[in-house]
Amino acid sequence: MNESRHSPPTDLDAQAMSWLASQALAAPEGHWDELRGGATARTTEADALMSKAWQTFTQHLDADGLDSLNRRMANLQRQVRDNGITYNVYAAADQPQRPWSLDLFPLMLEQNDWQQIEAGVLQRMQLLERIMADAYGPQKLVLNGQLPAALIQGHPAYLPAMHGVPPVGGRYLSLAAFDLARGPDGCWWLLSQRTQAPSSLGYLLENRQIVSRLFPQAFEAFPVQRLAETYRTLIDGIKARSPAGASAHIAMLTPGPYNETYFEHAYLARYLGLSLVQGNDLTVRDEKLYLKTLQGLQPVHGLLKRVDDDWLDPLEMRADSTLGVPGLLQAVRSGNVLVANTPGSGFLESNALLGFMPALARGLLGEELQLPAIPSWWCGEAAALQDVLPRISSCVIKPTYPYNTDRQSFEPVQGHALSRREQDEWAGRILRDPDAHTLQSWLPLSHQPTWQNDSDGKPCIQSRPVVLRVFAVADAQGDWQVLPGGLARLGTRSGIASMQRGGSSADVWVQAPLAMASDSTSVMASEAWQSMSSSGHTVSDTPTGSPRRLAPRDDESPSGVANVSSIPQRQRLVTSRAAENLFWMGRYTERTENTLRLVRLSLEILGSENQNLACLLNFIDRMATRHGLVRVGVPTAAQAHRVFERSLIAGLWDKELATSVGFNLRAVRLAAASVRERLSPEHWRLLEQAESRFFSADTQGNTPGTLADTVQVQRLLADTSQMLAALTGAQTDRMSRDDGWRLLSIGRHIERLQFLSSALSEAVQQGLIGEQAGFDAVLDLFDSTISFHAQYQQSRTPQALVDLLVTNSDNPRSLGWVAHTLRSRLRRMGQLADGATLALADRVPQLIELSPETLWPLASQATLPDKALPLHNALAQCQTAAHEVSDQLCSLFFTHSGEARYSVGA
Repeated sequence: MNESRHSPPTDLDAQAMSWLASQALAAPEGHWDELRGGATARTTEADALMSKAWQTFTQHLDADGLDSLNRRMANLQRQVRDNGITYNVYAAADQPQRPWSLDLFPLMLEQNDWQQIEAGVLQRMQLLERIMADAYGPQKLVLNGQLPAALIQGHPAYLPAMHGVPPVGGRYLSLAAFDLARGPDGCWWLLSQRTQAPSSLGYLLENRQIVSRLFPQAFEAFPVQRLAETYRTLIDGIKARSPAGASAHIAMLTPGPYNETYFEHAYLARYLGLSLVQGNDLTVRDEKLYLKTLQGLQPVHGLLKRVDDDWLDPLEMRADSTLGVPGLLQAVRSGNVLVANTPGSGFLESNALLGFMPALARGLLGEELQLPAIPSWWCGEAAALQDVLPRISSCVIKPTYPYNTDRQSFEPVQGHALSRREQDEWAGRILRDPDAHTLQSWLPLSHQPTWQNDSDGKPCIQSRPVVLRVFAVADAQGDWQVLPGGLARLGTRSGIASMQRGGSSADVWVQAPLAMASDSTSVMASEAWQSMSSSGHTVSDTPTGSPRRLAPRDDESPSGVANVSSIPQRQRLVTSRAAENLFWMGRYTERTENTLRLVRLSLEILGSENQNLACLLNFIDRMATRHGLVRVGVPTAAQAHRVFERSLIAGLWDKELATSVGFNLRAVRLAAASVRERLSPEHWRLLEQAESRFFSADTQGNTPGTLADTVQVQRLLADTSQMLAALTGAQTDRMSRDDGWRLLSIGRHIERLQFLSSALSEAVQQGLIGEQAGFDAVLDLFDSTISFHAQYQQSRTPQALVDLLVTNSDNPRSLGWVAHTLRSRLRRMGQLADGATLALADRVPQLIELSPETLWPLASQATLPDKALPLHNALAQCQTAAHEVSDQLCSLFFTHSGEARYSVGA
């Protein structure tokens, strides 16, 4: 055991505690102060001692005080940015991602606090399961008058279509979240419960990884219970209850990249080893759920949903839903797929139910509730309405029913914040529709110390109200387990704020029991392993279709590495949607690089001594027009140099111009966002940085498209080109070589083959090969200048050019190399679609087998564009092959025109 847990505080420890206690503002009067471990009375900040938890914490802080915390906060914010942790209220393509808000200090719960919470949550999970079983079974609670029908059958989230359907695997609920707050008496009170699609399981794990690294000594000395085992329990439990048992294929259903918590969906899918799917990735056949993949239809036995029930099945729920799967409810009713949680659990989230829970616990469990809920009155009961309405000023007015329904709903309102007239107006609304209103007692929330900036922008310690969200999950045996931690939500000093309205979060440290504390090393090792594996510091793009290690297993060596012989090899599933996004991610990345290089070359020519060379001007004019880099009607480069140049620059950031560099760069990020679970944090960060720097007004001087300094534009393009080169490296060397990656690579090579072959054809026709400046321009566009001079020195012959740029098998910018690699990728995918890609490979010309003299005979004149050159025919074949391969791949794998033929294997 670490001796620091029993060591008396040193002078430096005492100084740190004294400094923290004196700097931190006390909680408002009548609120529990988490720092000082008691309710705040009429005392000054320094009058109360710290709680035991905070004493342990401060004993392991530096004596530097402010400087130490400043440094740690800077590290925290940098880690949030580096990991790409975001939370967006309404994510949109043209809006920046909002970084996740995380505070420096953890909320620390000692063993006695956690015992109350854990026991109470376990008991309430049993109660919620019983209520679900009755609501979709005999409905005795309503018949006996223990629950009003308006809160069950009358609730919009109740699904009559699921009545009488036994739950798959014997459990209705696989997980639930409970929002708790500590009252002035120091006890924890239940505020609300979430059962449809509870969020924050991913965010709290990221919080743990970041904060535990900032305070490693305090983390070990507390000591803190680890989280990984509960995540394993959740997945093992879902698998055990699913129709296929332990070998089940589990997927996570997400609304998509525009959802505010999509980061968490991608993060959890990667961490838990689940397939991240959207509604259109799935289909129901013969009352069974399947995932549409490149390998055909693959059965899905369990679905961890992050979509509310209303949107799950457009056939039986909302007909306008594009987020769900037609026929999903019938598959659930048939017992062929487990959905966590069972559709129809949303009525349990009603605030009105809390007031009935004590009596239900006595009737169903024969027990008193161990975790009290905040007093609640459903106004649909005449007696409750008569009792609570005169006390509206001391209550919080909440909606009984959720949003997006035909029942009245609204934002919660604090009665004490209303004027007398406003209170009377609310009383009138309640009387007109009592069922839609629930009143709850106002609870002074406990306050947590936070690291904030004051009005002058200086860092300081302030207190903020805190609400704790904890989670319970069902294990493989059907019992319940509470995650030893949670997510602390912090609000403003005057009241709690939701994450949608600018609230912040904090890590939650639960003190380990003595038996666990004796093995602190393993606890720290587990948390450190979680940090590396989930943040992408091991293998950057671990297959989501293969099992993920959430904690050390028995089959691991002492170093923590699993024995290879005991790991089952499984092929990674690639959904059709993911395949399409990867394909276009590759194409847009290559297209951005190509057009960026073309713009740089054009600007260099327009500012060089060769700016009046007719063949060069015609070349860049035709290439810029063909690739949509200048708008129609702009004078040619030969007619007006500067007008053409300004148009070329202005088009860089043109968001409406679908061929602009900026449009393509943004398209890369949008395609990548749909497959974010497959990308490492470094890969995603490169994408975001490349886009943000390119579109940054500071980088451009003013607003996009108004930058007049060509030199500054060239510098920006050079920087962007470097970031794209790094992105190419991430795509090439940091992704698993599965069929999804091959499609990304194929997309890049199709785009490169098409662009370079058309560029070389245009260059030959314009007579560039006969001019030294033109010859060099072609080498520059092919990014092969260094290679040419190293191999051929100053021998600028057409045959040397063709040798390097067309038939060379070692130059990755050579058309021969590109075509050969494209053929290889297509052949490697020959096991798909009945070998259809093998025929596609044969359509790609084999240029590396040709000699330069065959394509450009020595007798031909280099100074004249000769359309009879064999080279022109070869280049035309390249362009035709690129188009045909692209169209056929889309038909085979993306548009599913051949789905009836290639999906029968399911």
